Amino acid sequence: MRYVLVTGGVISGVGKGIIASSTGLLLKTLGLRVSCIKIDPYVSVDAGLMAPAEHGECFVLCSGSEVDLDLGNYERYLSVRLTGEHNITTGKVYLNVIEKERRGDYLGKTVQIVPHVTDSIKDWIRRVSKIPVDGTGEEPHVCIVELGGTIGDIESMPFIEALTQLRHEAGPGNFMNIHVSYVPTVHGEQKTKPTQHAVKSIRSHGLIPDVIACRCEQPLSPATLAKLALHCQVEPEQVIVVRDMPTIYQVPLLLSEQKLIPLLRSKLALDKIEITPAMEAQGTGLWNTWKDVVTPTYQEELKIALVGKYVTCQDAYLSVVKALEHSAMRIRRKLQILWIDSEDLEPTSKGGPAQAKYHKAWHEVSTASGIIVPGGFGHRGTEGMMRVTKWARENDVPFLGVCLGFQVAAIQYARDLCGLPDATSEEFDAQAKTHIVVNMPELDKKNMGGTMRLGLRKTVFQPNTEWSKARALYGNVDVIEERHRHRYEINPKYVDMLEKAGLHFVGRDETGERMEVFELKDHPFFIGTQFHAEYQSQVVNPSRPYLGFVAASAGCLDAVLPQEPVQPFKAPVIVNGTAN
Repeated sequence: MRYVLVTGGVISGVGKGIIASSTGLLLKTLGLRVSCIKIDPYVSVDAGLMAPAEHGECFVLCSGSEVDLDLGNYERYLSVRLTGEHNITTGKVYLNVIEKERRGDYLGKTVQIVPHVTDSIKDWIRRVSKIPVDGTGEEPHVCIVELGGTIGDIESMPFIEALTQLRHEAGPGNFMNIHVSYVPTVHGEQKTKPTQHAVKSIRSHGLIPDVIACRCEQPLSPATLAKLALHCQVEPEQVIVVRDMPTIYQVPLLLSEQKLIPLLRSKLALDKIEITPAMEAQGTGLWNTWKDVVTPTYQEELKIALVGKYVTCQDAYLSVVKALEHSAMRIRRKLQILWIDSEDLEPTSKGGPAQAKYHKAWHEVSTASGIIVPGGFGHRGTEGMMRVTKWARENDVPFLGVCLGFQVAAIQYARDLCGLPDATSEEFDAQAKTHIVVNMPELDKKNMGGTMRLGLRKTVFQPNTEWSKARALYGNVDVIEERHRHRYEINPKYVDMLEKAGLHFVGRDETGERMEVFELKDHPFFIGTQFHAEYQSQVVNPSRPYLGFVAASAGCLDAVLPQEPVQPFKAPVIVNGTAN
């Protein structure tokens, strides 16, 4: 197994995940099979209970594992299906070590960071890197390992030590370190000192950068590049410049221009891997398709209003945004997202700034070509969400409701058209009499982590739904599979009433009791999904509901209907630590 380790210095949040994903894509264009592992040094077992307004979205895998959002980047770029094992956290590692100690696996020895914790990390990486992730059932050739945070963080130390040992044990030609560092410009001068210190720090811990990826707003001057190479003790060609690009999807093209592929070939001895003509042709086809999708400049603008609760932290809706971007690129439109706090859409008697926000928010809603209400938790802002679903419904504006957006749209419909003015959700008011949305009875209500309805589930399109736009987007198949993350559902008690009033539940689960997709028949596009279709959207294969929504908003829905049937993807299943 060959490993590419991506580390960061100076500051976090400068794009290690995108560089890791882009590196993996370049390897795939050579015909190689690629996997990815994300290491998060926090003590949490997973990302499931982290506040989206602080940490960004929680990405959900086919298996139902709640993981770091960077795994979403990996899946979107590489068209792979990862497992919860591909996200390593300090909490998972220590839990594993403690369980071994309790079982007596260490034979009474004193359990220490070195060697027991570091050995656990290495064993985890070696085992998981071999899991097939691309549907072929074949072991990957290369595994990209991204270490979260920055070098020097206290919580990262056990991982750095383990990775240093892994580099030594893997041997020459099997390990490569890309160190991502920020090069700031201060008063017009490009400063190399932060990167010099970052490289000195990582070297002091035993890791030797093979490539230094310099993040910057503008291209670096030849003098800056020469200075970085000299003081970081690398050759000039080992310093690559990752400047800001029009879109992150063009970063792979930039890395290719910066000659990263020859560096990968040299450092990982890729010429020793046997690549069949079919694999090589597949890689070439992927690269050509990628360039065709991400390179054109689109002039015609498309405004989409994203109405949510966490808009102050846009990463909370990262997968939603990416699915919208993928769809806009497919129909050749320039996407402009109008970020609207759902609370601002609620009437206020305060006056002043609050009243100004209210009018501004509704003005933006009225100028948007389409409206999307994504997922979330809690009562705050949901009245504003309901009001905007009513606006979209009554003004023939294309609408997509996802998870919570699906639920609030159904509640508003019940209030307006079913004679149920007090309709609400059990999540919002447990004591109310008219619960259109209720807690799923089988779920654990005492423990929070990992207890929702999670992962890949089947949705069955109902009889006599040949008219459905949602079904046509999926290629008129009978059954689809999408990922879920929710603990509330439409109350079966009110389904018949809602359907008689015109809200058709065209997709249900296998039992027919759980509502998955609703649609209005006489509307340009009014669709809601209980599942999160954005989780499976890819750059070269946009999510079907999002593609339809964006196309409807642009007035070209007929151009994407019907779609080809969705091809099933064989995701890896882990049983007792082994991929089956």
